[in-house]
Amino acid sequence: MCLILFAYQMHPKYKLVVAANRDEFYERPTAPAHFWEDHPNILAGRDLSKMGTWMGVTKGGRFAALTNYRDPKEITEGKRSRGELVAGFLKGNGQPEEFMKKAAANRQRYPGYNLLAGNADELYYYSNVEDKMEKLGPGIYGVSNHVLNTEWPKVKRGKEGLAELAESSDESLTDQLFSLLQNADPAPDELLPKTGVSLEWERILSPMFIKSEGYGTRSTTVMLMSENEIFYKERVHVGGSQEEQEFMIRY
Repeated sequence: MCLILFAYQMHPKYKLVVAANRDEFYERPTAPAHFWEDHPNILAGRDLSKMGTWMGVTKGGRFAALTNYRDPKEITEGKRSRGELVAGFLKGNGQPEEFMKKAAANRQRYPGYNLLAGNADELYYYSNVEDKMEKLGPGIYGVSNHVLNTEWPKVKRGKEGLAELAESSDESLTDQLFSLLQNADPAPDELLPKTGVSLEWERILSPMFIKSEGYGTRSTTVMLMSENEIFYKERVHVGGSQEEQEFMIRY
């Protein structure tokens, strides 16, 4: 994931509202959202090169998602795949706080990341770059490829849009979230972050929805979690077309 917007305990019905774009190289093999054959309790897309995932839920109401931390100078050789962290939480049944503590203890094994893990009643955030764990309270949040709530243009714009939709009706919320995440307008140069990539790439990476020759937004996901059900819808972007998967979990 390269942009995760979420409203936690802000909607009258849904305890957790998530709208996220996954950005990746087009050539990286990926399976769309599905219930995994080897772990049928897990609903998630899958990175077929490392067999992890960027975001998913379980039939019991567990949720996890992750973004990479952008640092082109970071040495990643010999480190583990970050996607196994999301998969690891979804495969387990322990408390979110304990999982995050274990992740912190092993933080140097992975390239930089931001991790969300929890359920409808408790949600935790951990950054292995800051080595900071936080139990999140009610609010509107956003994380891209820096740390939680960094005021990058795409994060600021996304949080503002999500705040406006936080009390939308069930019928309109999903479509409006997908529409929000389709925004492909680049940020003005004076607002671009300086993350160590070229100015051209800062421009390419600045919109919520990214398009370039070999890299861009591969999928968009909306997840609505209430006390006893999860609505999960994914749109996979293939060329100029879209493929959709929609699921309802009751627990």
